[in-house]
Amino acid sequence: MGKTTGTRRGAWAAIRRLAASDRAAGLIMLGFALIGLVAANLPLTYHLFETIAETHIGIPYTNIDLPIGHWAQDGLLTIFFLTVGLELKQELTTGSLSNPKAAAVPMLCAVGGMLAPPILFMLVIALFSRFGPGEMGSLILTTTGSSIPFGEMAHGWAVPTATDIAFSLAVLALFARGLPGSIRAFLMTLATVDDLLAIILIAVFFSSVNAWYWFIGIAVCAGVWAYLVQLKRVPWAVVAVVGVLAWVMMFEAGIHPTLAGVLVGLSTPAREIHGETTPRAERYASKLQPFSALLALPIFALFATGVHFEELTPALMLSPLVIALIVALVVGKPLGIITTAWLSTHLGGLKMAKGLRVRDMIPTACACGIGFTVSFLIASLAYTNAELSAEARFGVLVGSLISALVSGILLSWQSKRFADATTDATR
Repeated sequence: MGKTTGTRRGAWAAIRRLAASDRAAGLIMLGFALIGLVAANLPLTYHLFETIAETHIGIPYTNIDLPIGHWAQDGLLTIFFLTVGLELKQELTTGSLSNPKAAAVPMLCAVGGMLAPPILFMLVIALFSRFGPGEMGSLILTTTGSSIPFGEMAHGWAVPTATDIAFSLAVLALFARGLPGSIRAFLMTLATVDDLLAIILIAVFFSSVNAWYWFIGIAVCAGVWAYLVQLKRVPWAVVAVVGVLAWVMMFEAGIHPTLAGVLVGLSTPAREIHGETTPRAERYASKLQPFSALLALPIFALFATGVHFEELTPALMLSPLVIALIVALVVGKPLGIITTAWLSTHLGGLKMAKGLRVRDMIPTACACGIGFTVSFLIASLAYTNAELSAEARFGVLVGSLISALVSGILLSWQSKRFADATTDATR
């Protein structure tokens, strides 16, 4: 019995180490994303994949009846957002965001990095509409020959705004060995603020608010959660019920239900209580990390990229939507971040971390063009047209891969330069 328990503990410890590895978690998620794309388009597998994704599962005595693909997006992804909420609470209370002055530059860069991509996205879409069919070029031709109104395609302006913290940190882990820790801290702060802004975007622009009384229920759930998780002995069965109720009420209120995870995460104490040595928000986030990194995100990526194209050909790369998203992610993200960093330090009187210059952040800024998780989610929310939703997710995947490649090359060169400089300094 003791040997079995020890084996289980050893296996769980190995799983937690795997989930804590930025490199491993990022590669696993990318692998599932590519499997989804291939499985949804291979003649031998796409019917089975589509059948599984479209199989409906409902909650008894409610009007919640979703296909499995949507459960991965609306249900399972809540674990990821709960982890994000807990980490945000910790960062805001005792972490990098607790000192706004020290975090001012990356916080402003997060805003700049979210403003530039939609501008470039809209410019590219407008350029295609200029030469499209219809009066004054008001329609845009897709690769399948469909004519899409400019206004409908423009709904995806928010898709390239988000940075995927897991993937961007994975790229740093793979290629940025030997770089100062301040570069990773800069990216962590920027991506954390980016997550917060993305959450606000989803809540404001991609929710259709229903009956007001659901919001009373949501507030009550948040209050009860906050009370329960501050007790010396937390009644986890009751906490779980409250969390599920918050999710259901978010869904019924017309707000994207994954935000229930953020809400209850932000309601969790982030300072030590009852003589504990670590804050509960930090401890709970650590325990949830394996479920988020190795279960929720890979399965979400599998179904998010599992979109069927009539022809998965190189011509898809010429889709106006795909091109607009690639430009927005690969060019817009780093452009917005670096421009904001330069303005805030040269004109705003703010300072970078000790030893860092604005140009040192270019490789890391390119890594911020990796959209992935939240970008996939926004793409599915922004477009009701199945063709546009599929092309948007494909564009996010390609743009993210190009950003990862560019960033990886630049980070490798930067790491080598820092290593050479360190060697010269020690001689």
